[in-house]
Amino acid sequence: MRQPFVAGNWKLNGSKQLIKNLLEAILDGSKTIKNAEIAVFSPFLYIQQVAELLEGSSIAYGSQNVSEYNAGAYTGEVSAAMLKEFSCKYAIVGHSERRAIYGESDQQVAQKFIMAQHLGIRPILCVGELLEERESGNTEKVVARQLDAVISAAGINAIEAAVIAYEPVWAIGTGKTATPQQAQEVHAFIRERLSRSNDAVATNVRILYGGSVKPNNATELFAQTDIDGGLIGGASLDAADFLAICQAAN
Repeated sequence: MRQPFVAGNWKLNGSKQLIKNLLEAILDGSKTIKNAEIAVFSPFLYIQQVAELLEGSSIAYGSQNVSEYNAGAYTGEVSAAMLKEFSCKYAIVGHSERRAIYGESDQQVAQKFIMAQHLGIRPILCVGELLEERESGNTEKVVARQLDAVISAAGINAIEAAVIAYEPVWAIGTGKTATPQQAQEVHAFIRERLSRSNDAVATNVRILYGGSVKPNNATELFAQTDIDGGLIGGASLDAADFLAICQAAN
């Protein structure tokens, strides 16, 4: 049985006060959520504050990114070893914004995945297609390519200890959302793709949906057979909205 999982990606948002208020509200409101795992992802600078505020709670936290390098002359990078010192449980790798804006390749994402996992941090591997790729009928081709790059580099067994997030790029921050049926189709394709190498991994790995998840669509999305929760962007910055989504997963 896969445990539902809701991850809040705050992206380039936050301040000490905002984070304090947000986490205090989430901690208070999440007391009745027993079945779903919850995690939050702040900018690097605030991970220490997040760790202190969440100490002793069941809410996990992690990093929005991680370097593929462990140390060296890589100005501005943050390594998995550094994140491990702050007890990060998760790290997001291959987010569409990292791929599109910063030009991260499939191979680079695979190396980040490997580096995080090597240090005991669970990667959340993001895959997904652009609008033009969906409209041209290439969704499965793109998702397969992104997924296969990691399987080829890390091995199929590494996937089971990770999390996958399907995020149609055209639905991120646009207000557009893949229909539950569209999302389910891609999630099912991901499981089928994994099952070609290992049925147990395909069955056990959690696959999240990311793309304008809101309280009013979360229940129907999470009810789909192969959708195990959500990677939440904008709505994770509003405690009431985020908690409503967590309750839908619960």
